[in-house]
Amino acid sequence: MSMGKRLGAEFFGTFWLVFGGCGSAIFAAAFPELGIGFAGVALAFGFTVVTMAYAVGHISGGHFNPAVTLGLCAGGRFPAKDVVPYIVIQVIGGLAAGAVLYVIASGKAGFDASAGFASNGFDDHSPGGYSLHACMVAEFVLTAFFLIVIHGATDKRAPAGFGPLAIGLTLTLIHLISIPITNTSVNPARSTGVAVFQGSWAMQQLWMFWLIPLIGGAVGGLIYRYVLETRD
Repeated sequence: MSMGKRLGAEFFGTFWLVFGGCGSAIFAAAFPELGIGFAGVALAFGFTVVTMAYAVGHISGGHFNPAVTLGLCAGGRFPAKDVVPYIVIQVIGGLAAGAVLYVIASGKAGFDASAGFASNGFDDHSPGGYSLHACMVAEFVLTAFFLIVIHGATDKRAPAGFGPLAIGLTLTLIHLISIPITNTSVNPARSTGVAVFQGSWAMQQLWMFWLIPLIGGAVGGLIYRYVLETRD
């Protein structure tokens, strides 16, 4: 498959993840009386991964996340030379989704992106008021386990065809755990896509949602590669 097609798949997959997941948080989570709440947002993120993994995963591998790309590279599943192009296009896809969300949200009287715009945060900007240290631990552990599941679910010994379901359900579980802690990142492209439009504290805290998920993803990939993977 050509690099152009692979990058196109990553762009659309990341766009859909940010648009669907963050869009559900912005528009539907607390909708008067009928809001979908945390559980609905968690499912929305899981559904975006499942749908796009089946739609374009066979083209690009279905990463849609810089931490996944780096983690798969660390796990020996993805060439190092392709890491940077994938991450760049994932960030562009996330920003494009953030821009569309901003345009839609701006159509409602009283809209104010500075109120949050589904951004990730710690300390005063953690939904539950969790400290930087607590948020770092949560993002690290959850991203590492996400990569362990991705490696295991896509292992050649795993049941064929069920990988996207396992990965999507894992992302749902991750959100059910950590929306109150950080509003759930585990994905620097997702964090960047909305932080840019939030425009203030989200940009100041964005460094953590790059650093920790990337480290966690790499560690998860290494754990599967050297501890869990069975070689012939």
